[in-house]
Parts: sequence; C-alpha cells; structure tokens
Amino acid sequence: MSTFWSLYVIAIVVFNLVGCAVLLLANSRLSAEEARRDTTGHVFDGIEERNQPLPRWWLFLFVGTLLFSAAYLVLYPGLGNFAGTLSWTSEGQWQQEVDLATSESEPLFREYAKVPMEELIRYPEALAVGGRLFANHCAICHGSDARGARGYPNLTDNDWLYGGSPVAIKESIAKGRRGTMPPMMALIGNTDRDVRDMAIYVQSLSNPAMRDNTGYADAISRARPKFAMCAACHGNDATGNPLFGAPNLTDRIWLHSPRLADIETLIREGRNSHMPAHDHILSPEQIHVLASYVYSLSQPASPEE
Repeated sequence: MSTFWSLYVIAIVVFNLVGCAVLLLANSRLSAEEARRDTTGHVFDGIEERNQPLPRWWLFLFVGTLLFSAAYLVLYPGLGNFAGTLSWTSEGQWQQEVDLATSESEPLFREYAKVPMEELIRYPEALAVGGRLFANHCAICHGSDARGARGYPNLTDNDWLYGGSPVAIKESIAKGRRGTMPPMMALIGNTDRDVRDMAIYVQSLSNPAMRDNTGYADAISRARPKFAMCAACHGNDATGNPLFGAPNLTDRIWLHSPRLADIETLIREGRNSHMPAHDHILSPEQIHVLASYVYSLSQPASPEE
C-alpha cells in the first residue's frame, strides 16, 4: 500500500474515532430543561420514548472501546511503511508466515526435486502438492480443471505449442513464453479477398470436408501458394513449430477461435500472447513439482488408477 493510501486510511480511522467520541459525549448529558421532561416527545404507534441518559455501564463500555481503538491504532497501524510502536506491519506479518511455510516445506520440495518428472507423476502426494501450486498460480488463466479457455491452452491434451516434454514444460513455467503472430495481410495480397481466401484455406487444413466442397475450391487454390509466407513458422505441412510456439493448423484444436471471421482478424491484425515467468515467484524445486503435475495432466492414467 502506498504512503498516500496509508495516510488516507489512518485519517478516516482517526476521524471516525473522534466523531464517535464527540457524538457519545453530546448524547451522554441532559440539559436542565430536558431533565425535567419524562419523555422526549417522540411517539410512534402509541409508544413514547423515555428521556433518560445512557446507563453508566454502557457509557463506560463505549469509552473503553474508543480507548482500546486508539491504543491499537498506535501500536498496530499495519499500513504501508507505518510500523507502529511495536514495529508490526501486515506486510511483515505476511512475510513472516510465508517464510515459516517455506522453511517447513523446503525439505519436502528438495526430496521431490531429486525424483525425475517422469517418475514423480506416479507419486500421489507429490501430485497433490503440485495441484495446490497449480490452483494458486495457474488456474486463473488455464482454469481449475486445466482445460484452458479462449487464448489459454488446454493442458490436458497432447497439443503443445512449445513442446510437451518435461524439460519444455519446466522451461515454460520458469522462463515464460512470448508468442507473436505478425499481421500477414500485406504479405498475402493486401486485399480483403486475399485474407478471406487464406482464412478458408487455414480452416480447410483441419476440415477435409471443406477441401471436397467445390464452393471453397477457388479460394483454397488461390491461397495455397501464398501459405509459403506462413510456412516459416507453421511449417510446410502446417503442423506447427514448437521453437516459435506456432500451433498445428491441421488438427481441430484452436487456441483462439475456429470461426472464419476470427481467423480473418488474426491474419489481418496478428496477435501477441504472453505466458509470464514464474522463476521469481517459485523456487526451482517448486517449479519441478508444478511441472510434474502439469506433465501428468496429459499422460494416460496408469492401470492401478
């Protein structure tokens, strides 16, 4: 929390404490005229409000609450860089708890890190730990079931942009990935018809029925030689290239959308994708366990499972 917001919150707390104290003091006393009246004059549904001050025990309870709140604010402000007289902050408390959890779990992760990922996926307890890491760090993009969403890969199949080997998965998690699809309109003809032809051709690569449909024949024939501009990344056979993160265009797995209009937009405008690095968040041993869990998602279940 920044210094501004820390001061802002502290000011609101102080203002409320002072306001409550003033309100309490103003309502704890009766004037001579008010004291002579038995009721306040407020009547509702035949019920009259009695004109009596707060009971002393109630008043003292309020005063004690205000004093406790003021003392707590001085001792434990816990906001931003304001450590209070006891040098306590919420950030420091959080870091202390993280350090404690890390120190307790480090021996376990070190033991798991000694086991190759291909073997570690047969350890249910290791997968349970990896699953919790996945829920904390990966599920927000890939989903709690790891099946992804539009723009976020499904991790439970065998369609991998950068390779599905244990080494490749660990590299993706640790260093992150940046995928770039450049705008291709100018390279394939620079007209809307050229873009649509290429979109139809790309669709047909994974849809044999389109190749047999005479209605698409002209578009496919016009776009086929121009696909050489795309082959540098996707390959001459359009099966992709994990070195660039270029997807396989011959299967029916689409990262973004199989709709013709969306493919046209992708060809016309390009796209940038970013998988953030986690080597500054997780230790190498934690990444080993997390990568093992991700690797296990696309592996066939063993007979005993």
